[in-house]
Amino acid sequence: MRSKRVTAIMGLCLCSLWINLAAAETAASLPDHPRLLFSDQGIAQLKQRIQRAPWKALWQDFQRRCDRRLGEKIELPPRGGNWWHWYICPEHGARLRMGKQIGPWQWEHRCPVDNAVLKSDPSQPSTDYDGLGIQDVHDGYADGVRDAGILFQVTGDKRYAERARAILLAYAERYLSYPLHTTRGEARIGGGRVGPQTLDESTWLIPVCQGADLIWNTLSEADRKAIAEKLILPAARDVILAHKMGVHNIQCWKNSAVGLAGFLLGDRDLIRAAIDDPASGYRVQMEKGVQADGCWWEGAWGYHFYTVSAVWPLTEAARNCGINLYGEQFKKMFDAPLALAMPNLVLPPWNDSSTVNLLAEAPVYELAYARYKDPAYLAILSKSDRQNERALWFGVEELPKGNPPLFSSRNEAASGYGILVNGKGEDATWLCLKYGPHGGGHGHPDKLNFILYSRGRMVTTDPGTRAYGSPLHGGWDRATIAHNTLVVDERSQQQSQGKCLAFGKAQGIEYVMADAGPIYKGVRFVRTAALVNANLAVFVDQVKSDRAHTLDLACHLPGAWDMLPPGQPWSSPDQPGYKYMKDMTIRDGTDGLLLAVRAGKEGRATLTLASGGQPTHVITGTGIGRSTRDRVPAAIFRRSAQNTAFVWAISLDTTPVKLQTLTAHDSTGKAMGPESAVAVQVAAGKSSVCLLINPDGASLAVALPDKTEWRSSAAFDVR
Repeated sequence: MRSKRVTAIMGLCLCSLWINLAAAETAASLPDHPRLLFSDQGIAQLKQRIQRAPWKALWQDFQRRCDRRLGEKIELPPRGGNWWHWYICPEHGARLRMGKQIGPWQWEHRCPVDNAVLKSDPSQPSTDYDGLGIQDVHDGYADGVRDAGILFQVTGDKRYAERARAILLAYAERYLSYPLHTTRGEARIGGGRVGPQTLDESTWLIPVCQGADLIWNTLSEADRKAIAEKLILPAARDVILAHKMGVHNIQCWKNSAVGLAGFLLGDRDLIRAAIDDPASGYRVQMEKGVQADGCWWEGAWGYHFYTVSAVWPLTEAARNCGINLYGEQFKKMFDAPLALAMPNLVLPPWNDSSTVNLLAEAPVYELAYARYKDPAYLAILSKSDRQNERALWFGVEELPKGNPPLFSSRNEAASGYGILVNGKGEDATWLCLKYGPHGGGHGHPDKLNFILYSRGRMVTTDPGTRAYGSPLHGGWDRATIAHNTLVVDERSQQQSQGKCLAFGKAQGIEYVMADAGPIYKGVRFVRTAALVNANLAVFVDQVKSDRAHTLDLACHLPGAWDMLPPGQPWSSPDQPGYKYMKDMTIRDGTDGLLLAVRAGKEGRATLTLASGGQPTHVITGTGIGRSTRDRVPAAIFRRSAQNTAFVWAISLDTTPVKLQTLTAHDSTGKAMGPESAVAVQVAAGKSSVCLLINPDGASLAVALPDKTEWRSSAAFDVR
């Protein structure tokens, strides 16, 4: 028995010795501290940069803010924070605003819609509004460690190092006493101690590690041991690394937190897990998460840049430690937004995202330009005042003159965006048809949704997203009727990946045609969008079904209805999306109909529905904008049919538009149903053009109004 115990003890000693030797070997192969946010060279460059405009004043302001905190008492919150998605008004769905502090770890919480003050109730995560204030305090201390570390490296003033040390040691004593908790208040893996999930724990730990690295050489061995064993390792190894998520934006944050902890402590296992784990490491994130055109796979521009923000702390730390992670895939993540933005450099609110203004993303493009030197990024940086931290930390001092981006029609098959452009610069007309991958947990059921932009504004809109704790997120944002696409039997679409059938330019007309894929069982939906000119977009929506259905085609246009045609009151069904619509009226549209929306003094959009030969109702009212009180005009073209084609247009000027459908015949002379093939005579003012919509590429003949016959087998043709 004793021999077994001795053998076990010897084994443990050898194992401990191997771990210590491995750690020493890894640490010896790394450069000296600092090596995460900055290397010694990076600090030297920062010292030079802060002496020059435009960053001298920015640095002085940064130092003044930090100086004010030097004398403040360090008082850590008594508990971990709460999920920011719970911070919403349950009545209006709007994000709350934090007011003055009214007690120990208590604040006012106001609804921006009616200014009502909501009381926090920590018994439930969904009402624990004070938990958001607590989370802000935790994050403030983490940033404080990093900021004090930067100031110490630049100035050599030990007061800053002591401030960072004091915060780190305070957390080292407190961290393990914070209960593990999830966004639902559960004590299990996936939750955090400081934050309510491993995502929040990671975003908090990253600046903690960066700051600790900047003062590491000032710490005693006892301090380093306490910080490593009671704070950094428990957070990185036991909380964050224990939770696996595969290829996901959150995993990218977790990789950076774990990797920075590894680079800080010289722990090669943590470094390997962050970069080379075959299921979730950095390399597989780039390989599988970044699509061929550079878009992040979740299909939401907010999460695209959230992922970029997650990745760069790791790529920069690795670079400082001799590992180059600035590869081609990461570069594509900076390239794609420039290619797919609207002409005003704003990205559409697809999936779980609001609009993203690329000028607001100038800080990450400062780093991108410093590392890749791609002149395309100057289109953003040249419009920035460069008064941001990333410019201060990494910016190139003198930017060469850049050229404005060229917006042109393009089809990105990997991410599934067909973009049509007519005109130049910010005043161009731009249409994007969305047909690609669903986007996983952040995808919306909106296949063949589209956004139309012209002259600086979105003519049609999309709900994008709001806080996930809001009932409007599931009830409206993720309901198909809230998007500009087809709804069958008042039920939202199934998850699907569509495909592009045709894309190009014919006689000056830009066009895209796409199949939605299996969005409903037994239903095929093909949408063709044609940008006839800068003021006219024509849509042909073909539906084939195995039986009759209620077909609703929705369109949402910001502004206000202008002289609606008379109609009868219509009660919205108690279905997701529909139940949030208001002021609904219905009228007959079988013989076609005109609807107009006015947005401001100059903006006007007119919807023209062609006669379809089938009973059609046109339902109008309002959907939801920023809150339940912000109303957006919504139109629904409704038919009960098995097979049909909706032919309609959006015009942006006062020119009258007339749409006439023409029957196509196959090679045997048999008339084709419009759901299979149809020609559309489009007359706008004195100009007229005929479009052929033929998704299956059949050999067709069309008798034109001028008595001539038109033969074609193209999927899309113009005459």
